[in-house]
Amino acid sequence: MLGIIAEGGASRTVYSAGVLDALLNQGVVADYFIGVSAGIAFGVSYCSLQEGRNRELISKYMWTPKYSGVRHMLDRNNKSFYNLDYVYGEVPQKLLPFDFDAFANFKGKCISVMTDLETGEACYPDTPRDDINFTYLRASCALPLLFPPIEINGRKYMDGGIADSLPFERAIADGCDKLIIISTRERGYRKKPEPAQKLIKMAYGKYTQFCEMMESRAERYNKDAEKLEQLRASGKAFVFYPKKELLIHRTENDPAKLMRLYDHGYRHAQWAAESLQKYLSK
Repeated sequence: MLGIIAEGGASRTVYSAGVLDALLNQGVVADYFIGVSAGIAFGVSYCSLQEGRNRELISKYMWTPKYSGVRHMLDRNNKSFYNLDYVYGEVPQKLLPFDFDAFANFKGKCISVMTDLETGEACYPDTPRDDINFTYLRASCALPLLFPPIEINGRKYMDGGIADSLPFERAIADGCDKLIIISTRERGYRKKPEPAQKLIKMAYGKYTQFCEMMESRAERYNKDAEKLEQLRASGKAFVFYPKKELLIHRTENDPAKLMRLYDHGYRHAQWAAESLQKYLSK
């Protein structure tokens, strides 16, 4: 079973969007897709087989002030760096229609990774195919300090990358024996402790286990990054890493930089097509 694992990274994940569009162009459709944060936000367009939709999202909407900005955090009905009802409502429902019928017909699994605010543990629900408000995507993307917690069935959730940034072990446990992993960090990257940890403790102090997960995130990420490299080196996974010099910060909204990173991902997947087919045909 072929699984695609898409790391998060907010604006950095436009690299993944380019890779995913190129995979669709090559006819590579996974049996299983698991995405973290922006990895699943871009990933649902892959699962609905809408090649080019993410490119249009990036080129026309993602960089605009209406899409994101500090002013949206001051809106008491929004409280997020991102204009939530615009990003997850007006854009996919009206401006750049998301094909819910095609998404419903996707035969594979589509997993949104989220972090339970109460327990600090990772949750791996199947993404609802008929949720026009993209509630699970909002929860998976809910970055600490930049998003409010997202409530689902009486529980509150935040960004999936806090508990499991690179969920390849979950994909393996769910039966995937072929893995395409899309990183949003360069090969060899190792995470440093969260510089805003004190602010996070102030904001989420009553959620002790969540704060502990934030404190241990860098250590856990780095262990997973080492395991990921071992999988790649042993031929058990095909990994896409972006070039360091083309990477951008997670809230980047310069349209030229965004499109340059998207194009890098697309060309990278084109360049790697023959090697990928060899891996898949083993």
